[in-house]
Amino acid sequence: MTDMTTASPTISPALLYEDAQAAIVQLTEAFGFTRTALYESEEGAVLHAELVYGNGMVMVGSRGTGGVFDHAMAGAGPAAVYVVVEDTDAHHRRARENGAEILMPPTDQEYGSRDYMARDVGGNIWSFGTYAPQGPEAAAAG
Repeated sequence: MTDMTTASPTISPALLYEDAQAAIVQLTEAFGFTRTALYESEEGAVLHAELVYGNGMVMVGSRGTGGVFDHAMAGAGPAAVYVVVEDTDAHHRRARENGAEILMPPTDQEYGSRDYMARDVGGNIWSFGTYAPQGPEAAAAG
């Protein structure tokens, strides 16, 4: 079994933004991600950035760069991403204090999680909460 506390994530959402620099600021300041990589064009467009939270990662880039992924994503809608956090209320406070658009305040769910939902500057929906999916090893054992 892979040690997921130190291994690279095997699934990483990739999101494109009209203003990827603003998205990186929001994801780091409001949502607590840490930027670990940033590659920019000479014009300042984000060609590729990596932001981590726990053992998960999201890859971020600018729309309009002309690459294959940029063309494939043309007209694609926003994405939804779920991130496990230890303290939903504290995470929500940080997001709200940093101007994130809150769509649902911290709410206890029937399945035992406490979640909140926000929209980022690119229209993507982020849910943060205490529900931790068990992953493929637990599913195979069940």
